[in-house]
Amino acid sequence: MSGATLHVGTMPYETTQALLDGSVTFAGVPARVDTADLASDIFRRMVRDREFDVAELGLTVYLRTLGSDESPFVAIPAFPARIFRHSAIFVNTASGISRPEDLAGKTVGEFGMYGQDSGVWAKGMLSDDYGVTPDKCRWVIGGLDRPMPPFDFVPHPHPADVQVEQAPPGRSLGAMLDSGEIDALISSNAPQCVLDGSRHVARLFPDHEVVERDYYRRTGIFPIMHTVVLPRSPVAAHPGLARTVYEAYLAAKNAGMDRYRTGRKVYQVRTMLPWTNALFERNAELFPADWWPYGLDANRATIDTFLRYHFEQGLSARRLTCEELFTPELLGT
Repeated sequence: MSGATLHVGTMPYETTQALLDGSVTFAGVPARVDTADLASDIFRRMVRDREFDVAELGLTVYLRTLGSDESPFVAIPAFPARIFRHSAIFVNTASGISRPEDLAGKTVGEFGMYGQDSGVWAKGMLSDDYGVTPDKCRWVIGGLDRPMPPFDFVPHPHPADVQVEQAPPGRSLGAMLDSGEIDALISSNAPQCVLDGSRHVARLFPDHEVVERDYYRRTGIFPIMHTVVLPRSPVAAHPGLARTVYEAYLAAKNAGMDRYRTGRKVYQVRTMLPWTNALFERNAELFPADWWPYGLDANRATIDTFLRYHFEQGLSARRLTCEELFTPELLGT
């Protein structure tokens, strides 16, 4: 730990708001909570610079650190970021792609690295449900709305039969998609050309909410993007530290959920989005009462699916198990 204070790096979600505003604490342990504009900045500061005592980390970034000799981090089963990723696949409207199977033979962009969290989930879903495996596409890695080299803080494995290259100097993936230099793009964020209403770009699944709801009904999977990690040495030196951090993240997430539950009484007046209550009630018909669970038991099938995708896509040397990811004291959660 950083002296007597926990230095925490996490993004500003509803799942973490209570940590950021101090309404949830780490069992009385003083904490300094930092955030960033991009999650990848938190990842870099933790993986390359070891800046934090506790940090949010992309699931695939964490898995790549497990492949290193020292395996510097251990995770707790807290998952502050999850999102369905059918909506994360964009296509150029002149590319001839009107259904998922049309991606075969096409050039697809991916932000930051081959196999970011959204990419692992999207590729896995495309393979399972539509037979489009990564080796059937060509992959270009770069920045989304500005030129950027691939992330320099993680290894970049990929199978020998999968063609992966960097975006040309001075070119961003969003601009390349808009111009037709690439046929499709998998991105955790919407490219600016989409936000600007470009006629040249559309989503692969225009009715993505319908498709994603069907996916959840069939699989029970609400895809996990990020977990929370601590350096191994402090966890070993301070018994109970990992559980303290887990319980704080859990309390913060539950506080966010409670805001929606109590907000039903006043028609979610604290939000600016019209019909939020109607969406909440529609979701309640599909999801369990705890629609954003933490702990291993409730998430085992989702994590195991991600681990299968990670192995099938050549990102890990063998198929890992859930027990290898999380600190032993929290395996019963």
